[in-house]
Amino acid sequence: MRNLSLSKKAMIANVVATAALMAILPSTAYAAVEGETAFIFNSFSFLLNGALVMWMAAGFAMLEAGLVRKKNTATICLKNIALYSVAALTFYLVGYNLMYLDVTGYIGTFNPFWSPDDTAALAGTFEEGGGYSSTSDWFFQMVFVATAASIVSGTMAERVKLWPFLAFVFLLTAIVYPIQGSWVWGGGWLDAMGFSDYAGSTLVHSVGGWSALTGAIILGPRIGKYAKDGRVMPFPGSNLPLATLGTFILWLGWFGFNGGSVLALGSAASVIEMANVFANTNMAAVGGVLAAMAATQLLYKKVDLTMALNGAIAGLVSITAEPADPTIGMAIMIGAVGGVLAVLAVPLLDKLKIDDVVGAIPAHLVAGIWGTLAVVISDKDATLITQLTGIVAIGAFVIVTSTILWLALKYTVGIRASEEDEAIGLDKAELGLEAYPEFGPSM
Repeated sequence: MRNLSLSKKAMIANVVATAALMAILPSTAYAAVEGETAFIFNSFSFLLNGALVMWMAAGFAMLEAGLVRKKNTATICLKNIALYSVAALTFYLVGYNLMYLDVTGYIGTFNPFWSPDDTAALAGTFEEGGGYSSTSDWFFQMVFVATAASIVSGTMAERVKLWPFLAFVFLLTAIVYPIQGSWVWGGGWLDAMGFSDYAGSTLVHSVGGWSALTGAIILGPRIGKYAKDGRVMPFPGSNLPLATLGTFILWLGWFGFNGGSVLALGSAASVIEMANVFANTNMAAVGGVLAAMAATQLLYKKVDLTMALNGAIAGLVSITAEPADPTIGMAIMIGAVGGVLAVLAVPLLDKLKIDDVVGAIPAHLVAGIWGTLAVVISDKDATLITQLTGIVAIGAFVIVTSTILWLALKYTVGIRASEEDEAIGLDKAELGLEAYPEFGPSM
């Protein structure tokens, strides 16, 4: 998802490309696209692809619900629908303005009374504002923001309290996410340097990963996860079919996540680009799954379903930074490397006693860093130094701000459930209900 200034360039490029095709191809085979027609297709692309991205919230909820123990299932479902709602509200009130309105290099303009303005289009001037409905653009940008918060939810599941977690989501989506997003997609200083992140390997997924990592370290592991002798105690998920369904939902939603980031659908050129993005997104996930399966077979002599699921997500995250330029074969390899890195990162986190319930840090942070670096493989204009600069700058900003926010919450309202609440499960402790009451005592 690129910034609005780039979308204007994309619109101009669409018009130029269409004119070039008209000049060299028979007029009976092609017709010029009028401004209003392009406006309709561009806006429709934002709305349809945005709806697919919103559906990813269901994917995160089902994936996380399947990977937590059943005594925490209802709580994780509540956190996912609540964080989406909080993120949407704060992005409207604060986040969108800071990310996109009059960015001066490092931050946008605070304007709580902002609203989309389609006056020019209603008057018949369809090229102003990028050639699409400003409301459709706002909707598409908004559905991205909850993804970063969902990553945090999965990592810190089963021991973080509900309201402090939502307080962090409020601050993450209102301040942290939009400020660093303005540096690239808002036309800020990293964009001026040439940093490239097509749909958010770093701006979305690594941001969520860094926030989750700092939170997990400050929160601490679940009781009994790491034995005194150094052994890692397995805490199997409650419903692996549900986790698998969640992964497929995320896979489907990712076509909107990456495909909608073309930011246009008003010409043959933009349709071709979107088709390439869809194909590469799909095949990167395929590479991630198969590579993760092979890696677990070689390392553990068995294939691990949860690793295969995370391999798919890692492949998707890896290709998100640049899904348009690579060949399909290159996309498979980028996704495969992401899948292997996600598998290798899991035991590393366990050695450091960082408890990541759903493996979100390997799949989103590690694969996000790799995907952002992999841009240089297919984008001749991207440089390794520039990509590294963006990764380090955004990582440092998120680590510092997230640490401050988590510590502030820890030493004021507290972020960790009591030992008793953690033992009986957060469903009973915070919600007073059970997700699976017919299956006997929660484990």
